[in-house]
Order: sequence, then structure tokens, then C-alpha cells
Amino acid sequence: MKQYLLSLYQPVGEVPDPEFLGPVMENLARINRDIEAAGSWVFTGGLHQPDTATVVRPGENEPLITDGPYSEGKEFVGGFWIIQTADLDGALGWARRITEATGLPVEVLPFQFTSLTPA
Repeated sequence: MKQYLLSLYQPVGEVPDPEFLGPVMENLARINRDIEAAGSWVFTGGLHQPDTATVVRPGENEPLITDGPYSEGKEFVGGFWIIQTADLDGALGWARRITEATGLPVEVLPFQFTSLTPA
């Protein structure tokens, strides 16, 4: 099976109100259960807003640590899934469900290799 990163992009600084967010989170929990039941689950996680990031950059003598984000933008990766599925079509199917549940874009990116898959 191949592994894919599904990245959920959301607007910077916008936090949905609880009336909107509640049903979205219920739908995502249902999708997560379905991903697990299909044997595609590896793990998932939500991320804080980009202003909470810390960036480590190469420096002359040692790495330089600064407050983030690494890059400025209108959107950020607000959550992600690592899934395993037979092919890109399977990954796109899960991404479609996530997009429908959230109304947000999902980027699908295959892994080149993983520690879970023999080389």
C-alpha cells in the first residue's frame, strides 16, 4: 500500500464559531472512523494557527531559532492525515470526503518512501 499526506488548508486567523464547527468535527470523526475501518488509517492531527510556530534555520555557527511562521500566507496547514491506500484514487476519495465535510481545500501528496514500507 502507498502512503499519502492529506493536508487541510484553512484561512489564517479565522476560527469558526462553535455552531459551525460542531457538525464539522462530528463529520470528521465519522470520516476518521471510516478511514480506520477501511484499513487506511495511519494517524491524523490538527495544528494551531501559524503564529504559534517556531522556526529553526541554518546559522553561521549554529542554528538560529525564531518565532514563526516559516512563510507568510493567507492559508496554513490546519490539520493533516497520513493514510495508506492502494493508489491515488483511494487517497483522492478520502480527500473529497474531507473537503465536503469542511468546505476547505485538501492537498494530496504521495510519500516517496516510508519507514513502514520496505524499500
